[in-house]
Amino acid sequence: MKDLAEKFKLIYIPFLVITISFIIGYTFLHWLLFIELDLFSIKEMFLKFWLPFGLPYIPIYFFLRPRLKHLKFKDDNKSFGVQFFAVVIIAIPTMIAQEYLVTSTGKLTTIKTIAEIQKHEKTKYYTLQKFYIDKENIGVLNTSEVSGKNNEHFDMLIYVAMPILEKSRDTSKYECKYWLGKKYTSQISNHFSNTEKQIKFKEFAQTTEQEFKHTDFNQFTYLELVGNTDDHDNFNDAIEENTQYDFNKPILLEAHNDPFENRNGKKMAWFFGTLGGGLLVWLLILMFTKLQPAKYRKSKIEGISKISNLKESFGFLIPKEGFYITPILININLIIFIIMVFSGFGFFSFKGKYLLEWGANYRPLVTNGQGWRLLTSLFLHGGLIHLFNNMIGLWFIGILLEKYIGKTKYLLTYLGTGIIASIASIWWNEATVSIGASGAIFGLFGLFLALLVFKVFPNDTNKVYLNMILGYVGINLIMGLLIPGIDNAAHIGGLISGFTIGFLLSDSVKENYLNNNFN
Repeated sequence: MKDLAEKFKLIYIPFLVITISFIIGYTFLHWLLFIELDLFSIKEMFLKFWLPFGLPYIPIYFFLRPRLKHLKFKDDNKSFGVQFFAVVIIAIPTMIAQEYLVTSTGKLTTIKTIAEIQKHEKTKYYTLQKFYIDKENIGVLNTSEVSGKNNEHFDMLIYVAMPILEKSRDTSKYECKYWLGKKYTSQISNHFSNTEKQIKFKEFAQTTEQEFKHTDFNQFTYLELVGNTDDHDNFNDAIEENTQYDFNKPILLEAHNDPFENRNGKKMAWFFGTLGGGLLVWLLILMFTKLQPAKYRKSKIEGISKISNLKESFGFLIPKEGFYITPILININLIIFIIMVFSGFGFFSFKGKYLLEWGANYRPLVTNGQGWRLLTSLFLHGGLIHLFNNMIGLWFIGILLEKYIGKTKYLLTYLGTGIIASIASIWWNEATVSIGASGAIFGLFGLFLALLVFKVFPNDTNKVYLNMILGYVGINLIMGLLIPGIDNAAHIGGLISGFTIGFLLSDSVKENYLNNNFN
């Protein structure tokens, strides 16, 4: 009982304070910055899901993690699992709170005609008295995506955008600012062949067309303004497919048939249920986890410095002797990715048109005088997984290589082989949008491979490194053959050019290695 009281005081109460403070603080900032003041716009998925899921790890790591060291775990993996579960306990009710915040604070504005939207203060919901939905001059976008664990699902999507006019004779006009969006979805197995997927999509399109024809879109209770979501982007693309109307920054709305009073659903019940359930499970974890012996806690836990914790966590981002350029390159790639995310371009993936705007490599544009894309494309990535994989590879080769060849040669090799990789990409691909640091990273691997082949290092060290490098390069090249979208031309171009540079530098690096006795 004494141990339980101590755990309650040391861990449970601080966690409860962190949880309640985070939920209230994040929800308040969401309301103030993005609803009340409307200072800027970011993707709703990022605001409602990724930030609530990612940000709690900061207070958990810096405030709760040191206290968790008072508990006795068999290994560090279990300790990390407890920390991750603490993040989940905070994240889930926070996400639900954001959904409730948006729907509950959304005002309902009654307007007579659709054009009156501009005469009123911007709100989330509208009722409309006089209107005409033009079902003839629509815009349609057919698209697809994969989802589920291991990409097991193939999602078929059709976005239909219909002009909202004041009266039927307005169809003679050539401009339309207001559009009603309707999204149709169907899901099949991603294990079907491409031919089978095409057949299924054709059947889905035919079914959707019949459903669209028999739907009366004039019957709705209220309209909801479509926020900054992927659906909004796809509806915009659908609008571009219409051939009747010109548009400038279209205003998109979706129709609802349920009573306005039901818009919040059971979100509050889910909020309190997930919060209470999470806190109860957290208490049970503490009850069945023993405390460390008092002597251990005093000598090991209280002496831990917050600064040392910080350096330990983010050491791969801090330049230091022998590992100076690599952290800088990683930071540049991370900063550009974060800026693109906050600009609303996506998170897991970015569309090709956004990547082109930011400097992606593309043969027709490069040959038309935009040669700078050969360099800028090295610092762009197609999404989170692409960035993560490349930064792991860059960190790995940076740890091995940078100390041997020095900062200047390392940076010049990275940039030079990256540009050559970009040239190889546009030489092989006629019209493919190419981005990523992998060409430059393969250049560094190629350089290191040359040093190993020409036996710059002692035999024992040489053998271990050689197996590691050949394994990494081989697996990535095979993946490039098996998985669509991987630019093996850039990989091979970077690898060969890096190997050539390594051959030219091998003698001088070997001499420096022997003189300085690198380990």
